[in-house]
Amino acid sequence: MPPFLKEYFNRNGLGLGSVMLGLVLFWTVGLIILPQLSMLDFSFRPNLPPPEIGGPKDLYTLENYKYLIFGPEGGSQDYNAVDLRVFYRTLIAAVLVTLFNLMLCYPIAYYLAQTKGNHIRVLALMLIIPYWINEILRAFALRIIFGESGVLNNILVGAGVFDTPFDFIRNDIALYAGLGYAYILLMIFPIYNVIESLDRNQIEAARDMGASWTRIHRRVVIPYAKPGISSGCTMVFMLSAGALAAPQILGGPSSLWFTQLIYQQFNDNSDWPQGAAYAVVLLVTCILLVLALMRVFKVNMGDIGK
Repeated sequence: MPPFLKEYFNRNGLGLGSVMLGLVLFWTVGLIILPQLSMLDFSFRPNLPPPEIGGPKDLYTLENYKYLIFGPEGGSQDYNAVDLRVFYRTLIAAVLVTLFNLMLCYPIAYYLAQTKGNHIRVLALMLIIPYWINEILRAFALRIIFGESGVLNNILVGAGVFDTPFDFIRNDIALYAGLGYAYILLMIFPIYNVIESLDRNQIEAARDMGASWTRIHRRVVIPYAKPGISSGCTMVFMLSAGALAAPQILGGPSSLWFTQLIYQQFNDNSDWPQGAAYAVVLLVTCILLVLALMRVFKVNMGDIGK
């Protein structure tokens, strides 16, 4: 038995350790790896009627991936401009949502972690309570707030900021705000957990030496909080790129999300192989982007898992 397993069972006992290990393996293999392998297999299959599945025509093919790049055969364009544009826009939007969440959540996480008092518990509770409400209901609530006759437009028009209601939906502001709000806790708490363990004496020492707050955060706090920042950014980016409910409810007519194309292939077109290919491309691209950024910012997988 490997040394780390011996240490694991010595710490948790054979019975409890076996149950915990079994649940983790079931979660990882049964609910993540096997479904993704099935999706990968689907992506290389032709779209055939059910009676022909498993027959001589059911051979592996790259046509589903070619369709994403080149579109249908005999099309008027050399490339599948519509789907590729939606794909790139989804990735860029996910990056922007991640950066927006980081800029918003880092000061909140720092304040929660470095401030003592009962009011901090109240603030944390105020952050958590809205998430007792279903994500769909929260998205519809945001649509009411950002609608042309919504609360925000009534306030802005009444204050004289706008003469006529501003279309937050068509300009994607509601969508980005909705995505940022949906995953705000996934950014705050990883950063909070790391900064909470930071020795305040380091900050006080930097202040005594005349360092500005900007320099303290850049040289002391942010390097220490890098694991939490990496974890939060990874989760927010992956979930934003794979979001479906928020784009469906808060997106304007020109803000098609790549996950909506996947949904259309699976449900509207009944083309599961094409939908699987789109899903695999999105998953692999997001993973590669995360790994590339981890390499750029010198973050390893162990840091994210802290």
